Amino acid sequence: MVTTSKKLVISGYYGFRNSGDEAVLKSILTALEEESQRSNVTIEPIVLSIDPEWTTSMYGVRAVHRMKLKEVREALKESDGLISGGGSLLQDATGLKSIPYYLGVIKLAQWLKKPVFIYAQGIGPVNRKFFNPMIKSVFKSCTYVSVRDEQSADYLRGLGLKWNQIHVVPDPVMGLPLPENNSSFREQGDTPFAVEQPAHKGTPMEATEAVPADQQETEVSKGKHANLPVIGVSVRFWEADRKELTAIATGLKKITAKKAVHFRFLPFHLPDDVQASRFIMEMLGDVTSKGSEISITEDLTDPQQMLEEVSRCDLMIGMRLHSLIYAASQYVPPVGISYDPKIDQFMLRLESEPVGNTRSLDADKLAEQVTRLLDQRSQWLKQHEDQITALKQEAREPAKQIITYLGRKG
Repeated sequence: MVTTSKKLVISGYYGFRNSGDEAVLKSILTALEEESQRSNVTIEPIVLSIDPEWTTSMYGVRAVHRMKLKEVREALKESDGLISGGGSLLQDATGLKSIPYYLGVIKLAQWLKKPVFIYAQGIGPVNRKFFNPMIKSVFKSCTYVSVRDEQSADYLRGLGLKWNQIHVVPDPVMGLPLPENNSSFREQGDTPFAVEQPAHKGTPMEATEAVPADQQETEVSKGKHANLPVIGVSVRFWEADRKELTAIATGLKKITAKKAVHFRFLPFHLPDDVQASRFIMEMLGDVTSKGSEISITEDLTDPQQMLEEVSRCDLMIGMRLHSLIYAASQYVPPVGISYDPKIDQFMLRLESEPVGNTRSLDADKLAEQVTRLLDQRSQWLKQHEDQITALKQEAREPAKQIITYLGRKG
């Protein structure tokens, strides 16, 4: 069988050290590589990044600067197509620049007669209606369109795209595997936490023990902290008055009044999420004197290492979307706190809903749901195992479609 090599430019929010978006990139690269191994097509990725050198060193792929038009144009010109996605690229909640930038990259590829593949994007919110005809025009000329939720599909259908032009698939991160080699695990910024090898390997199993590094030998031998449930916490700044973080801190304290736990803070976007995490940690006061533990990982940027961190948790409290996706993909019950409709949409895929939103989070409800899920974790796994396994498999569908298309083109 003759093998054909194809170059694909990949456009997204890459190189910004956001663990969720880096996980999207890693997931796409992994899926493309695995699908290419099943075909006669090999893929040479060219990633558009704000920090090309870092992206190349992290993933071993070629990268060019996303804001240098000449480099972007030359990369597209020599390529065999463009992947746009995943993540929430086409939205105006964070400003006016995102939609024009990502549509501009797509339009440039189309001007150069390159096929464009929309890869599991979450579309919206699009609050400014003048963007609608721009999105419609560009998407109608795309070769393949996939979105990560029905709401995004409904939005595109509302613009006039036909229902059979739009494929609804899970977020690509649902298919991200754990790192094959755990020897480098915890080389980046880990304080002050140490664990044994993970029980989770993409299958629903009980979480492993979590013990402070300076107590590991003595306390594990005594069994003092060996059985503390590990609760992952991923938070971000959102409300100006920090009322959501205050409510989370109150809820966490209420949990410790019922049982001793280990709160493992996992910042997904550096450095802001570290500051948000420490804001809550300072409010937790003396919970450690009552038998609970608190720890944080501050400088973790490798998405698979973060995935492994999440896999070691018994439960995940998350504001960041990808903290919840990481958790679900590793069969860890997610407790979502919504600041954006994308949180609600993902929880809906699990036939659930967020525990609350940032505007009116009830600390008692948070503590109650976390405690209940910890006590009923085996029931949650039994209810969701088949569903999650199916989502993990479906997350590879866009890569299959892209490889199949390129294979037909020869």
